[in-house]
Amino acid sequence: MSSKAKAEKKPPKMIYTIYSPEYFGYKEIGTTWTYEPEQVIGRTLWVSLYTLTGDFSHQFLLLRFKIVRVKDGAAETIFYGHEYGREFLRSLVRRGTSRIDMITNLVTKDGFHLRVQSTAFTYNRIGSHSWKAKSIRRIMREILERSSQELALSQFSQEMVLGKTASDIYQEAKKITALRHVGIIKSKVLKIPDWVYSGEAPPVREIEAESAGAEAEAPAG
Repeated sequence: MSSKAKAEKKPPKMIYTIYSPEYFGYKEIGTTWTYEPEQVIGRTLWVSLYTLTGDFSHQFLLLRFKIVRVKDGAAETIFYGHEYGREFLRSLVRRGTSRIDMITNLVTKDGFHLRVQSTAFTYNRIGSHSWKAKSIRRIMREILERSSQELALSQFSQEMVLGKTASDIYQEAKKITALRHVGIIKSKVLKIPDWVYSGEAPPVREIEAESAGAEAEAPAG
């Protein structure tokens, strides 16, 4: 059989409309083409928060979504990470000030593993290993860990992106030194729990039991 005949038997490509998750408004954010629906699963795309909110002040923040299922011509996604735009992040840097970064690995209440980077910009220069910097990093870590343990990805991602988490950090950290800006500048989902692809409700009780068991087995510090 000629290659031309084989090509003619190839099914036509189908177009799927990509939607943001319900917790980000279930809005149309793009389209994708494929021969088979299964080929769509796992694809990712970036959009600005401005696209979802219509608020121009959100243009600097980019969100990444990952397709996890296809249904009736719609490609449904989950939050897969976010980051500040490079130009905006660069604009926050000032001479004579300090930048304090903290990278934390977290697990949400519904079983998502994430890596999150929080950053604080000060008005005055402080040492990166000073007690002030260490105290601010401790506050960042404690607030992020507490939030992730108490919240599912749907709410945790909103609080990171829309500024609540950064605000919580700022309210505590400003007691240590004057701060110009606090932000969760980057996040990435490292592991997606199996229940996501089946479309079932998250087995929160099982996840909580596993987390409690892991804490109990951990050696005392």
